[in-house]
Amino acid sequence: MSAVRLTDCTLRDGSHSVGHAFTVEQVRRIAGLLAAGSVPVIEVAHGDGLGGSSFNYGFSGTDERRLIEAAVEAAGERATIATLLLPGIGLAEDLRVVRDLGVRLVRVATHSTEADIAAQHIATGRELGLEVDGFLMMSHMTPPAVLAEQARLMESYGAQAVYIVDSAGALVPATVRERVDALRDALDRTTQVGFHGHDNLGCGVGNTLAAIEAGAQIVDASIAGLGAGAGNMSTELFAGAAERSGIATGLDVFALAAAADEVRALLGVGPRHDAASLAIGYAGVYSSFLLHTQRAAERFGLGAPEILVELGRRKVVGGQEDMILDVAAELAAARG
Repeated sequence: MSAVRLTDCTLRDGSHSVGHAFTVEQVRRIAGLLAAGSVPVIEVAHGDGLGGSSFNYGFSGTDERRLIEAAVEAAGERATIATLLLPGIGLAEDLRVVRDLGVRLVRVATHSTEADIAAQHIATGRELGLEVDGFLMMSHMTPPAVLAEQARLMESYGAQAVYIVDSAGALVPATVRERVDALRDALDRTTQVGFHGHDNLGCGVGNTLAAIEAGAQIVDASIAGLGAGAGNMSTELFAGAAERSGIATGLDVFALAAAADEVRALLGVGPRHDAASLAIGYAGVYSSFLLHTQRAAERFGLGAPEILVELGRRKVVGGQEDMILDVAAELAAARG
């Protein structure tokens, strides 16, 4: 197999694990640990991307620009600092700001059937000299052929890679392979295929290995598995599994294992596999719904899994967080 590039999302997706409360000191330390473990790309932002600090998604404890500056300083020349932008939450102008702070790669994320809203942001990123990757979220909801059409749109706007994003942790190896196959067949050979996995069904590492076997060249993970829902694929576990599988990553397995131990102690959190996180994967619900759903469950005297399963039945997607309270209220009223 050819070499695979990893992006560590601890300082973006892992923000969900700490209520978007990363401090400058924590970011500086974690970015340094990741760079020392030979992680080539480190993503930094609010959990919902640039501009995500809001009432709807949760306010950040520290301005993301300060966190990006800290990561750039800590990583130095050892790693590329990346960020994430969701059109409608982040603005094209935000890309100019973070470029000037030292960001060199941006992932522009949309729902898996809404690639057309990314055209301006992808084009702006390229004009600014950034590497720009497309990010098709909730990819489990979209058939492979349709997902491939959406990937072609992102490619046509200038995306240099397109990711299959398992936002709900709902995919399994067979459904990952068919999506990677579809994108690999549809895209130009110069356009890379990426995979971003969550671990709600415990398939994070297995799904990522399946994606690589099918032709994915770039993948995502988080140290200690930190992330929304049950968490992301674990950087250190992937590093070990990839080495045993003969996949070249350049990652330092035991430096990253030690980093994971330190991060767990530093933050006091880790990945969770409980009834609610399993329900996210089972129902195919956006992983960042977890904290919002747990609060709604407590407010209305319900179990989080029953709310999540109903959200899945209604095919609620990212950006519809207001529906969580509506669904919880309806379920509580139905109980009498």
